[in-house]
Amino acid sequence: MENMLGGALSHLEDAAKIIGIQPEVTEKLRYPKETLSCRLMVRMDDGSRRSFEAWRCRYDDTRGPTKGGIRFHPDANAEEVATLAFWMTFKCAVLGLPFGGAKCAIRVNPQELSLGEIERLTRAYVHAFAKMIGPDKDIPAPDVYTNAMIMSWIADEYSSLLGYPCPAVVTGKPIPLGGSLGREDATARGGMYVLEHLQKQLGISGNQPTAIIQGFGNAGANILRLLSEGGWKIIAVSDSKGAVMNKNGLDVEALINAKQTRGSVTSISLRDGSQRISQDEIFCLSCDLLVPAAIEDQIDRDNAASIRAKVILELANGPVTAEADRILTEKGVAIIPDILANAGGVTVSYYEWVQNRQGYYWSLSVVRNKLKKLITQEAQKVWDIAQNKNVSLRDAAYVLGLTRLSEAIEAHGTQASFMPLNSPQTPADLEKIA
Repeated sequence: MENMLGGALSHLEDAAKIIGIQPEVTEKLRYPKETLSCRLMVRMDDGSRRSFEAWRCRYDDTRGPTKGGIRFHPDANAEEVATLAFWMTFKCAVLGLPFGGAKCAIRVNPQELSLGEIERLTRAYVHAFAKMIGPDKDIPAPDVYTNAMIMSWIADEYSSLLGYPCPAVVTGKPIPLGGSLGREDATARGGMYVLEHLQKQLGISGNQPTAIIQGFGNAGANILRLLSEGGWKIIAVSDSKGAVMNKNGLDVEALINAKQTRGSVTSISLRDGSQRISQDEIFCLSCDLLVPAAIEDQIDRDNAASIRAKVILELANGPVTAEADRILTEKGVAIIPDILANAGGVTVSYYEWVQNRQGYYWSLSVVRNKLKKLITQEAQKVWDIAQNKNVSLRDAAYVLGLTRLSEAIEAHGTQASFMPLNSPQTPADLEKIA
């Protein structure tokens, strides 16, 4: 297993070498600002009490309040939380949003809990982290195994502690409770906008390019619809229970229906030429586009050499490890990195926060138009940096994000700001003046 945070920080170091920045900038960004770990005690349906480990990491708030999702997952850990917060820091900088990065996780398998137990767990989280979150400090959002209803519980519990409504404490809420139109498919739609904008430059052509989607949660299901509507042929899809493929194209509606009614895409009828394959096999198929839309570290040094996709669109956070990234780049695979590709989610979360703060809500067309304009604008900047500096799209995205973070950090003053011209540089020099 590759070191997750170390791999993420390697991209920071690479970007710093490309543009050359003040050492204190990288010193500040190597470490999270603060991390809180605690145990949440929850009353279960059978009357017993159980404790669940939880973390919240605020990585950097130089550019504004920190922003990041809350995930419920049995394999969650502190390093993962810090890494995800680091990525969110850069994601917000790449899109030019006035946020820093954060993340929260609770180590739990939500499928083993009743809805009432999940609600009590969520409200216990708010009590434990109430001093750490807030609309001007740190704003959670949905992530793995969390949804709009859970966000509504967070807003409700936080508001009850304050004594007045505070919808801006969290984003991804239900529409009647202050959520934003367009938030539900924002991650996938933002990725689609980036893909469409760069498709020609990436060398994807033809009337019906082929795509494979790994992961079938919110992002995976929505990118399936959007790609199908855009004329793409979906030849393979996977979820947590397996994968299906059809070189002639899968039936999109049948896939969605199979997932919703029978719990897995693998339950679709196989009479039309489709066949069930393993989750690992999906990475070995030839295609124009591979969309990892599940969790991190899915493409690593062990399977990177088997990838036969022309382009990878990272809708998941960190689906390609740092070592795999180098292997794929050497193979000539173009990777649209997560800090750009899936930034539509945090962008529309920002729009929701803005709407909550001003008490005025936008139409769906306004939200989508704003998202498309912003994310394609930043995608073009990433592409231009990649071309001008002859680096990968990932390096280019980190260069753009680091440039903005560096400008904000340096605005507070660096060593050069406090060192007069011709001032002594060593302790010996200082002794001479004394």
